[in-house]
Amino acid sequence: MNMNKIIMTLAFMLTSIASHAQLSTEAQAVINNIMTRASVRGFIEKPVEQEKIDLMLRAAMAAPTDKNRQPWHFVVLNTPESIAQYAGEGHHAERMKKTPLVIVVCADTTRMQQGEVRDIWVQDLSASTENLLLAAHALDLGAVWTTIYPLEKRVQDVQQRLNLPGRLIPMCAIRIGYPNPERPAQPKDKWDEQKVTYGLWK
Repeated sequence: MNMNKIIMTLAFMLTSIASHAQLSTEAQAVINNIMTRASVRGFIEKPVEQEKIDLMLRAAMAAPTDKNRQPWHFVVLNTPESIAQYAGEGHHAERMKKTPLVIVVCADTTRMQQGEVRDIWVQDLSASTENLLLAAHALDLGAVWTTIYPLEKRVQDVQQRLNLPGRLIPMCAIRIGYPNPERPAQPKDKWDEQKVTYGLWK
């Protein structure tokens, strides 16, 4: 499916939703931002302004967390040196080094719950990361989620490269920048009514 067809499909879908639900202008803007977000992997050589970094971090920290623990810590890499240190010499290192901004989303073990609910931090940080991705899109930036946790070797490599204190567990890294128009992202319509069940399973 080409980009024009994708955009037309999304536009029709959003118009249909708005007409049936009678959404306010604000609600339409929120839904549009969610439905048109896509993973962006190509960026132009332009730094991300500090004001936008601050807004994305505020959006990330507005996410819900269990028992309001807020077990997150964000490591912001916005210099070529720090990003190169993070990238290392891995499979995607050169691509990573061309990214203007990388935010590593970490869990702070001192703010986690304990016992059988300890791993709820993964849900907390996932909600926070989605907020960050949506904020980036709203600010005309592109972003893509790259996995670190639960790959133990990758977790250890990142901890070592960034000299993280022992209490921090890196969960993922978000590559962020101004999208390269030569590598346009393609939003996907992922709606599938067959993946929805109302009521008890029959």
